[in-house]
Amino acid sequence: MKIIRLKSLKLSIVNRQLSISEKEGCDNLSKLKLDQSKIDASRSSARNIAEDIQKFIDEHTTVATERTVVRLLGVDGVDEIGKPLPNVVVDNIKEGGGLERGAAWWIGNAMLNLEATPQEIAEKIAAGEVDITRLPAKDEASIKAAINDIAAKTVERIKGNRQKRENYLNTIGEGKRPYLYVIVATGNIYEDIIQAKAAAKQGADIIAVIRTTGQSLLDYVPYGPTTEGFGGTYATQENFRLMRAALDEVGEEVGRYIRLTNYCSGLCMPEIAAMGALERLDMMLNDALYGILFRDINMQRTLIDQFFSRVINGFAGIIINTGEDNYLTTDDAVEAAHTVLASQFINEQFALKAGLPEEQMGLGHAFEMEPGIEDGFLLELAQAQMAREIFPKAPLKYMPPTKFMTGNIFKGHVQNAMFNMVSIMTNQGIQLLGMLTEAIHTPHLHDRYLSIENAKYVFNNARHISDEIEFKDGGIIQTRAQKVLDEATELLAKIEKEGLFQTIEQGKFGGVRRSRTGGKGLDGVTKKDAGYFNPFIPMMLGGDR
Repeated sequence: MKIIRLKSLKLSIVNRQLSISEKEGCDNLSKLKLDQSKIDASRSSARNIAEDIQKFIDEHTTVATERTVVRLLGVDGVDEIGKPLPNVVVDNIKEGGGLERGAAWWIGNAMLNLEATPQEIAEKIAAGEVDITRLPAKDEASIKAAINDIAAKTVERIKGNRQKRENYLNTIGEGKRPYLYVIVATGNIYEDIIQAKAAAKQGADIIAVIRTTGQSLLDYVPYGPTTEGFGGTYATQENFRLMRAALDEVGEEVGRYIRLTNYCSGLCMPEIAAMGALERLDMMLNDALYGILFRDINMQRTLIDQFFSRVINGFAGIIINTGEDNYLTTDDAVEAAHTVLASQFINEQFALKAGLPEEQMGLGHAFEMEPGIEDGFLLELAQAQMAREIFPKAPLKYMPPTKFMTGNIFKGHVQNAMFNMVSIMTNQGIQLLGMLTEAIHTPHLHDRYLSIENAKYVFNNARHISDEIEFKDGGIIQTRAQKVLDEATELLAKIEKEGLFQTIEQGKFGGVRRSRTGGKGLDGVTKKDAGYFNPFIPMMLGGDR
């Protein structure tokens, strides 16, 4: 009995030339016969879950959010002992009991008192010359006017970066979807640049510079170019600038725009988003729940920080990549598939709350089933197609098989090839290429080359296979997708009733339990007062893109 069958050639040449996003919005929607009412119910539950948490977010701020404001106001550099000046400023405000008013208010007040720039004020605080919360309070309107002038210039700079990206895409163009996404992170930014250029010449469309081990747990952002990372390279603004310049250079050489990715998560989530916006990164790992589940960062802290980070990413035109694929490394990929879908719905709604459009939501999922499962390929195909149909505008981020990779390199390449085939059959947007040595260290150069070659071969030879297939009514693929949707709808209804905080405490995602008051960073959470001021949220959330 055939699971898939060829359709008659009904598509015209014009239809064949449609963009992937256009195809995602039409032809694919009919293949799984999913119950639209259940999709609508799931989305409604997720919306209510997000709105409930958003009320909490709107009432609170964090030290990372305020450091981000300080950075966006132009403060950079370190003090004499290497402490970042944004940390110096925010720590001074917190020690003075003023964090609930927001860093922007205190800096604006200091500008009027001292007739100094934010950078000069930060340097004075670092030198012990100023205690920012002890300065006389100036007129509220004057404070906001002084800050808004500076904030507007930063916003214009970010808009300029967005326009520069668009200009590149309109002139030199880009690779076909699925974009080929590879990792480059030796620990040394200068070595990273060499490897990144090589990967782009081999066919990579996206270069991901993963962060050094443990950086997500640092409550500060390192400064300057770095050469000593372990298992990755430090995320710093200078490293972002250096890699961006290198990828622009090689992109012009190979005739397509090369996107740059880093990790916007951890205790400095919004700060890294700001640095990415200022240096024209194109993608950011930016999940609402990842830090809670897999880095034990306090859930209150993470959910507050993810909002501001997504406001910035949305305004900057940065595609976010969410981390649902990680659930399947700590839980069973067959039994827990519905938790991935439920989390995708929730991430989608959090992103919309932050003004981030669907076209910038790289919602994550993965090809992670145990390879010995009978018809596992069909089950993987069902889930990939399901994600594609439910989130038709999103450039989905598809993760390769990793959990069940062994030392058998031949089997590994076969697994990766099957993963690539699912991707092209379901019109995925962002293809993280499987590499045999990735889980050990920065992939060997030849492994990266072979992974790119594998994907290019499969994608080219099956470029329009999605146009040519449909799935058997009531067959394995349709039945699997419908089952996962049913279970996700039920789970979301429970979360809507119980609340997201309680759900995480129960270990419903990734089989990982976290406490509302546990984890790292809770002491950095503060409730806002009535005079709280952050100019960037209204400018970016509702601003002209």
